[in-house]
Amino acid sequence: MSAVEQYVEQYARARVVTDSPEAPRAVPVMLRYDGRIHVTLPDSGEWVFPRDLLERGLRGPVSAGDVRIWPCGRVQVVIEFHEHANGATVVQFDAKALIRFLRRTYTTVAPVAPQGITR
Repeated sequence: MSAVEQYVEQYARARVVTDSPEAPRAVPVMLRYDGRIHVTLPDSGEWVFPRDLLERGLRGPVSAGDVRIWPCGRVQVVIEFHEHANGATVVQFDAKALIRFLRRTYTTVAPVAPQGITR
């Protein structure tokens, strides 16, 4: 019998969306699930929100607290993280990376975590 994961971690690449005329820069992002989704961005900290928010955001625009998620075309997903002091950080992911991550979360035995959005 194989051991069941207690949490899932996956690295992904995302593009930071800015109003700069330069092409969006790609950054490494850590995705983690332990009953809630954790997204860690370089220089922006960690954002935590319920898994169902990400699931629903793959299909249509959703928001909860300081996080907004929406599909962008057929292969991209945008996540907007609002920081009260610094405005917002907007990142664009390939939908495949987020779907692959979500699929892995269904095979974990993560502890039940309180719902909500935290930073």
